Parts: sequence; C-alpha cells; structure tokens
Amino acid sequence: MTRSRHHHFPVADRPRRDRMHTAAAALAARWKAEDDAPAGLLAAMHAVGDAPPEAAIAALASWLGDARWLKGRLEQALDLLAADSFARPPLRPVGGGALGGILLAEAGPIRITLLIRPFEAGEAGDAPLALFAPGRTCLRILSAGGAAVHFHRVSVSAAEEAGAFTAAAASRCVTAPPRALVMGEILALDTAREAISLTGGNGDVLMLEIAVQPPSPLPVRAYDVASGRLAHVSASRRDSSFRGMALALLRTLGRTDAAPLFAAETQSEDFAARWNAMRELVALDPAAAHPHLARMAASDPHPEIRRAAKATLALYAREPAPCPA
Repeated sequence: MTRSRHHHFPVADRPRRDRMHTAAAALAARWKAEDDAPAGLLAAMHAVGDAPPEAAIAALASWLGDARWLKGRLEQALDLLAADSFARPPLRPVGGGALGGILLAEAGPIRITLLIRPFEAGEAGDAPLALFAPGRTCLRILSAGGAAVHFHRVSVSAAEEAGAFTAAAASRCVTAPPRALVMGEILALDTAREAISLTGGNGDVLMLEIAVQPPSPLPVRAYDVASGRLAHVSASRRDSSFRGMALALLRTLGRTDAAPLFAAETQSEDFAARWNAMRELVALDPAAAHPHLARMAASDPHPEIRRAAKATLALYAREPAPCPA
C-alpha cells in the first residue's frame, strides 16, 4: 500500500498503528486476489484491454449492472474504519472539487470509478466548460440527488479523429435542454462527441462509471457551454499529460539543465503535447528553445502548430523597448 502523510497517526501509539496497517494491507491483498482470479474484475478488464472501447464496455456491463461487489467492498472498508477511525482503507481517491470519487480498478485504458458530486456543488449553477475526451464511458446512476443532467454534443469527423483536428475548424458545442437525472438509469456516451454536466439537486449524486480511453491523436477539448466555442485543447494521451505536468514543474523550478527533456517532448506524436513542451521551453530558456522553435515553424506536421511557432519566433526579432527613464 502507498503510504500517505497520515500514515504515522496516531503518533503516540505504535502498536495501534501496526494493527490498523496490517488490517488495511490484508484487505488490499484480499481485494487483489479477488480481482486477479479468473472471474475477477481485473481479469475481465485485462481480457478486453485491446478491444474497441464500445466492445470493452459491453463485455464489462455486468459489473455495472450488478453492483453487489461494490457494496461488499464499501462495507468492508467501513468495517475497517469502525475498528479504528485512523484506518486508511485501500481505496484510491481521484478527482476533486465538484466531482471526485474512488478509483476501483484500472487496467490499461480501462478505469472503473465510483463518482460523487456533493449536493453543495449543485448551487454553483451551470458548468462553464464541457470536456470531450476520445473514448467511451458508461455511467450507472446509483443516486440521482434530485439533480438535472445537461447533454453537450460536438461533431467530430473521421479525419479529425485520425489526427487532422484544428481549432480553427472545430465544430461548436450544442447543449440540449436539461432533464431530470433518474436513479438506476445508464448513460452511454461517445466521449469524443458527448459530455454531460449536472446542476441543481437536493442530495449527493453517486455514479458508477466504466471509462475506456485508448491513446488517440484527437486531443481533449474543453468548450465554453454558454457560447459553444472551443476554449482549450490538451493532449489526450495520459502519458503525454503526465510528462506535461512534469515539464511545468521543471520550468517552475528553473531547471535549465533539463532543457533536453523539453526538446524531446517537442517531437511527441501528440500535437498538443508538442506545443505545450515548446511553450514551457521558451519560458524556461528562450535561447535553448530557439533552434527547436525554428524547426517547428518550418516543418511541424500540424498547420496551427507551425503558425503558432512562427508567431512566437517573430517575437525573438523584436528589439527591446527603450527604458522610459
């Protein structure tokens, strides 16, 4: 089990800490054995890891339809907490803010998550952005909480899915009138083209989700719901996203010695990742970025990246303004 900053509590009672850590580790081992068994959850996920997203979700539908396995795990986690309030059940939290939850299982591009939207989040009004990521997701509503669901849709062509997406030609997002969320219903979404947001409600919304997001040249796109306009584009590959966060941290720390890592990422297959790495490198070390920026301006395969690189390159030629003093 991964240790957290809470792992040393209660500070003055080592035997108690050892007991609760042992109990948590035993529960984690039990769940792993169940999941890895031939009829287990992870075994089922691994069996369809290379299948198309819609086929993978169809194969795993029984885990969504019959949630007794989830009920059993949550009861066991609560038993652990009942035995010791300082216990740390082997459950991995994900997300945060208006929508967070617990990652229940992950295998390659497939994730099964228990999502919760606290009822207080319904007071914030309509979500300002709708997020579209390549893949498929299937949501079972375990508790509707009196909320309303908004469906957002965008058009994506086969060429855009294959890597020809440009912000200039992006379709607008269309939002349908809201309707009541229904407990027990299942929402199946092509998440490259469909998204939902929740508003209102008088209780927590609880959802069990199966999401399949294989690597794709189509980026993640965020749209302003009010105007329907594209607001932001980012890398859809999770490994690219992780590297992007690492580069942002290195740039913040001023690690000019890490410039080769930034340069390497400017060769990424993902155009959003390439440009993000270039922006970070320009901010970190403009001189080191210059030759890579010139190459990108001349020969990057994506037209908008070439255009952005040329515009950035032109800034190098500007003479600094004279000091007014």
